[in-house]
Amino acid sequence: MSDSAGLAVGPGLTRAGVGEGRARRARSGAGLRRAAGYVALPLALFALWQALYALGAIRPILLPPPSQVVVAFVDLAASGELARHLGISLLRVLEGFAVAALVGLPLGVAIGLSRRLDHATDLLVQLIKPIPPIAWIPLAILWFGIGEGGKVFIIFLGALFPVLINTIDGIRQTDHRHVELARILEVSRLRFVTHVVLPGALPAIMTGLRVGLMVAWMCVVAAELIAASSGVGYLIMDARQLSQTDRVLVGMITIGAMGKLLDLALKLIESRLITWKATFTGA
Repeated sequence: MSDSAGLAVGPGLTRAGVGEGRARRARSGAGLRRAAGYVALPLALFALWQALYALGAIRPILLPPPSQVVVAFVDLAASGELARHLGISLLRVLEGFAVAALVGLPLGVAIGLSRRLDHATDLLVQLIKPIPPIAWIPLAILWFGIGEGGKVFIIFLGALFPVLINTIDGIRQTDHRHVELARILEVSRLRFVTHVVLPGALPAIMTGLRVGLMVAWMCVVAAELIAASSGVGYLIMDARQLSQTDRVLVGMITIGAMGKLLDLALKLIESRLITWKATFTGA
């Protein structure tokens, strides 16, 4: 009886185990295919780049081959020079971005909630917003000297307006039905802002933070033009003056890679904060 019961149950357990193993392998295979698809285009471009160099279609002084860039990256990494410059640039970016977030978020919420404040600040914001951060360098030198303050100021200006404008737009896009319901229920102003407006505006706010962080990285090169002696921007400019194009590319790729990592960190925070948001990821 026990043998017959074992025979009856055993195949079922075996079939379940086989099915689970197949599902696990299918998920693993799908993950590998997604990873391969993610890096396929960059690898193809690098291969084309190397092939054009081998055929003599590209002059090394203008665009060195990927193999030479890799050697320059290894040399800079081994000497510790790349880590030192990257650490200094990262600190500057985070300082400027943090100040931009501390100013842009509350100011954006206040402008988004107040028509009077919006009317008072709109002209000033629209006049300053189109000015590129690099145009502020002369004033930054006059105001802050050639120290760290001027560099952080340039990064702050670059990151401020994406955060500010997206926060205002997020507040303004609050569902009108929710606003009317809050009025009918006579919800207090503070509760209305914290439970209705800010949750609805959070996706736009996170987008503004992500864009602001990317702009901050783009501004770090301009910021490090201010008599800098360190940072990835300085590394790029110094290599350009010495015609070391491979080191220029190492600096550019390093900025891009670090920007990508920071953006992934913000996306992870966004996914934890906005669990209710359903997005379209493509067909």
